[in-house]
Amino acid sequence: MPQEFQEGQQPLPLVRSLVSRLPAYVVFCNRSPRVVKPIWVNFRGEPQPYVNIQPYTGRRMTTYMGHPWMFRDAETDDPMLVNNKEMYLPTPLGNGQVSIANITLPVLTLRERCLQVVRRLVRSEDICRLEIGRCLQEDLTQRPSIHADLRQISQRVEQKLLENREEQNV
Repeated sequence: MPQEFQEGQQPLPLVRSLVSRLPAYVVFCNRSPRVVKPIWVNFRGEPQPYVNIQPYTGRRMTTYMGHPWMFRDAETDDPMLVNNKEMYLPTPLGNGQVSIANITLPVLTLRERCLQVVRRLVRSEDICRLEIGRCLQEDLTQRPSIHADLRQISQRVEQKLLENREEQNV
């Protein structure tokens, strides 16, 4: 049944949890030296943080098919990978079998890694005092954001859906 929107109401984002009664059992395995913050994307597309996972430990979770999860460095909010992707979508295996979701550090360019380190070492208000190029100062002020990442993922999903629709119309 299509959802009706009132004037001024925003449509729901594409990346969000869908209503599901199909449970999925998963172990989130933090295979990194960082404390990881698991984030469930709720039914309105809003990130909902869960209890942190310590380095080299795991947590068994019961979730549902169609419920997206993302993972962030708990200290810096930098994105982490899960099974080498930016988002985890659980699938039920049946008979109560458990899926494994391996959380790892992403491979970064030297520039991206340097920006991470400088952000960690320099207070936000002091970035403008650094004797570096303006473009680097601007990049340093752009802190990681789960909301920005969710918007980018939604845009990519929307673009892919449009491409698929165009291919079917040919």
